[in-house]
Amino acid sequence: MRSGGLGWCHSGRGVGRKAPAVLDRSHINPAPLMLGNDQIGDCTSVGLANALRATAALGGFQIGVDDDSAIQFYAESTGYRPGCPETDQGGIEVEVLSFAAGVGYQLEAGAYYPLWGTTDAQDRNALALIMARLGTAYLGVQLAQSDMNQIEATNGACVLEADNDAYGDTTPGSAGGHCLLGWSYSGLSDSDTVDLLTWGTIQKVTWGWLHTRIMEAHGLVWPQLTQASGMYPTGPDIDALKAQNVEFLTA
Repeated sequence: MRSGGLGWCHSGRGVGRKAPAVLDRSHINPAPLMLGNDQIGDCTSVGLANALRATAALGGFQIGVDDDSAIQFYAESTGYRPGCPETDQGGIEVEVLSFAAGVGYQLEAGAYYPLWGTTDAQDRNALALIMARLGTAYLGVQLAQSDMNQIEATNGACVLEADNDAYGDTTPGSAGGHCLLGWSYSGLSDSDTVDLLTWGTIQKVTWGWLHTRIMEAHGLVWPQLTQASGMYPTGPDIDALKAQNVEFLTA
């Protein structure tokens, strides 16, 4: 992992560690928040805040995040200036992650410093492993206009699929880029669904959709979320978790 003493490399295909066939978290509420992302392009900041909240939920607790904190981090990490729409240009994920690792994600409860690493965005096993072992996968996708139209038409009560042209242009990127989180999945085939945390809710997509839309994928560990027992909210001892993830993210 970067900025924490460990070196996460991108994963190679064929690494022996196998992801669970199903990751069912329907009994856990990750409690994602909008945090201004319906008004400004602060999704890279919101992704970090919701990664904190989702990981905490796995440990049976929660972390408060308000709009002001998320927008302040967005401003500090990207150069956005509130009230100046021309500066609302979104963020570059690796730069935002590096900033968070060095400066911290500042909340009323304190500062949270992620350790992070990058994996091959097309390695489905690695993406699933990140969700299962770290809590969430921090993803960058290219949205199509059809995706946005379908979400609006159904109020999000839909499963996004790769080539559903009933809602318009399916070209990846026709609606811009977006940062969101991988949370859980029903299986690992193209038609199985992935639960994504975005825009204050859980949006279902197929793995086939994610395959066509994804640009980048990262894993995060928040040492400050380690419980008094030394266990991380996903289950393992924090030191074992770090070692295991160096193993499966390094070819």
